[in-house]
Amino acid sequence: MAQTTLTTPPNWDHKSTTVVTRLNPMQKPLASAGIVIALILFAVIVNVTTWTQGVLFIIGLALGVTLLYARFGFTSAFRRLVSVGNVQGLQAHMIMLAVASILFAIILGTGFSFTGITPAGYVSPVGTSLIFGAFIFGIGMQLGNGCASGTLYQVGGGASSMILTLLAFITGSVLGAYHFTFWMEDTPSLPPISLAESTGLGYFGALVVQLILFAAIYWITIQIAKKKNPPMMKPLPTTTGWKKVIRGSWPLITAAIVLALLNALTLTVRGNPWGITSAFALWGGKALMAMGVDVSSWGFFSGPNGEALKQTVLADSTSVMNFGIILGAFISASFQGTFKPKKIQPKVAAAAVVGGLLMGYGARLAFGCNIGAYFGGIASFSLHGWVWAVMAMLGTYVALFIRPLFGLKNPKSSDTFC
Repeated sequence: MAQTTLTTPPNWDHKSTTVVTRLNPMQKPLASAGIVIALILFAVIVNVTTWTQGVLFIIGLALGVTLLYARFGFTSAFRRLVSVGNVQGLQAHMIMLAVASILFAIILGTGFSFTGITPAGYVSPVGTSLIFGAFIFGIGMQLGNGCASGTLYQVGGGASSMILTLLAFITGSVLGAYHFTFWMEDTPSLPPISLAESTGLGYFGALVVQLILFAAIYWITIQIAKKKNPPMMKPLPTTTGWKKVIRGSWPLITAAIVLALLNALTLTVRGNPWGITSAFALWGGKALMAMGVDVSSWGFFSGPNGEALKQTVLADSTSVMNFGIILGAFISASFQGTFKPKKIQPKVAAAAVVGGLLMGYGARLAFGCNIGAYFGGIASFSLHGWVWAVMAMLGTYVALFIRPLFGLKNPKSSDTFC
């Protein structure tokens, strides 16, 4: 196949998200170091905990690889949709959610598990905490330029500002954990509502309902694109043949399907879907414990979360998966030759801190982030996942007016790419 350059737009009739072009040289020393670290960490995890934790670490690596190679975004998908009507990201979300819902319906309906742990989805209450938490999370991810998964894979990929976002994310999570009891007990809320179990539809009936919703949303996105004729996403550089798998970039739709498969695999291995932010509260809680602060009396750290404080962080499945995501992204960026940290501008740094704090606090209130609440919640047939999506989208709209204050640009309809 003849090569082209990024200055020549691809044929947008098929809405390509990649284009064949010359790639950066592979950063072999970094790639080698990343692989060695991953192997050592895997061995330590298995030796200190269990093989199940080791498998989850490998799944985390695969998630990091997938996110990095496709630059799969939740933050950017929401921003492009709200600002200029670009629907490519949301369309990929609908495909991802549809595939995940099919797999989750089978797994949850049959109780299938690789480890003997009865699988359970993420089904959480719908109340004030969810509405407010998801809303400020939507603002935060647009200021921090990354959601929970985006923060992790961009840290691994060499985005300097995302280190600040991650640190602030952890801080916000701890604050949310401190206020957790108030939001859970002193604010109005409905009980957890499952489209499968609370309605009597069963998993098959709930699956049919959700597939209809996904199809309807996809159809609406097509109408939006026809009406607004928005700029398309800037295509990512890739190559041809087998080298595309480890050197080039992956199409969004490919990544969407892989992410759905990996989330379903996570459900069958650890008994719960993929999640990210509970580990941030744990990391912050352990740090405070080391400084003499007794966080074990906080409501959030009762039950399993309190037990996690007493154990090595490697025993926490969410933590080892997060480590895998960062390392997987680092190795992938090294293969692509794109690991190049840059100097952080003051305004960007401020936005990263504010965004991280809002996301951390919001995720605790909203029973998760774009992964645990949005992806995992909807795939689990929980009403709270749909409410999270709506409120985060509203937060995104508000954030478009705040971003320029920090020198952050929003996509424009006059852009060639967004």
